[in-house]
Amino acid sequence: MFEITHQSKKSNARIGVLHTAHGPIETPVFMPVGTQATVKGVSVDALQALNTQIILGNVYHLNLRPTSERIKALGGLHQFMNWNQPILTDSGGFQVFSLQNQRTIEPDGVTFKSHLDGSKHRLTPKRVIDIQRNLGSDIMMPLDICTPYPSTKEAVISDMTITHQWEIEAFNYWQENPNDQLLFGLVQGGVYTDCRKQSAETLTSYDFSGFSIGGLSVGEPINQLTDMTAYTASQLPKNKPRYLMGVGLPENFMPAIAAGIDMFDCVAPTRLARHGHFFTHEGKQNIRNAKFQDDPTPLDPQCSCLVSQQYSKAYLRHLHVANEALGATLLSIHNIAFVFQLIETIKAEIRSGAI
Repeated sequence: MFEITHQSKKSNARIGVLHTAHGPIETPVFMPVGTQATVKGVSVDALQALNTQIILGNVYHLNLRPTSERIKALGGLHQFMNWNQPILTDSGGFQVFSLQNQRTIEPDGVTFKSHLDGSKHRLTPKRVIDIQRNLGSDIMMPLDICTPYPSTKEAVISDMTITHQWEIEAFNYWQENPNDQLLFGLVQGGVYTDCRKQSAETLTSYDFSGFSIGGLSVGEPINQLTDMTAYTASQLPKNKPRYLMGVGLPENFMPAIAAGIDMFDCVAPTRLARHGHFFTHEGKQNIRNAKFQDDPTPLDPQCSCLVSQQYSKAYLRHLHVANEALGATLLSIHNIAFVFQLIETIKAEIRSGAI
């Protein structure tokens, strides 16, 4: 299922292949987020042109609209959105964090008040697996509680204890009918190393398909993100993929990959693009800046994506200032491409022995 094809001698960085029902994924890999069965503003054709290997869908949002049952009746999420490559679906656990005023946590699950119409919807460990079976995703995530930062250690332990119970219930339910779908364990524990260690020990006693690191990139300082990532990765099996959830800015990749992380996802490349931000080798910039209004140069001369090859900063600035939807689409494509190219560069350095 997961094979390591190259292990660095200088760090914990590695290159691997994760096999799924919809094909192999070479890691390290960045997974663009497609919350509503679409990477916002970017077509499937554009994603394929970028050699996107895998994208995400969201249990909470897709179950509200159009519902997982409707998607199943229409052939599953792959057919529904015309994407024939791997899909990972998250569990709704991040919405436990982001929609704190619209949910109630009970020992056996979470009740949400829909942000769309106020209706009540309940997620339990088994229901979340059922939803993901309806969607037909390749990699499923169990229901968890993403604890906010900062939180007391007592709060972290309380949330973590419930999360472990939910994950074990989800694991046992999944095992009854794996159905070619993988299920990752999800390590929590805030910024406390002993909690992270306990969470990893508890979950690695079960034969999950891989392990994800949750509860980071929720407001903690960058040094804590880096340290907790490295520490938690060191507690996870070497023969299983390691997925760092919600992390995906250019500066995040090198330290995380050196620590042994294989998979990343983040809304940042596309969300930032919609607000005019674009990645370059000199750092993040904003296309709305007046200095670009007469600039005929590409977003980044080192980027090989079609946006940098075909459009000028002046034109892209015009699109954003005029609130043309194409502006956000083109910057989104560029930012995704920039991240992909950065990871390819890191992989080349792993192979050469530089990392």
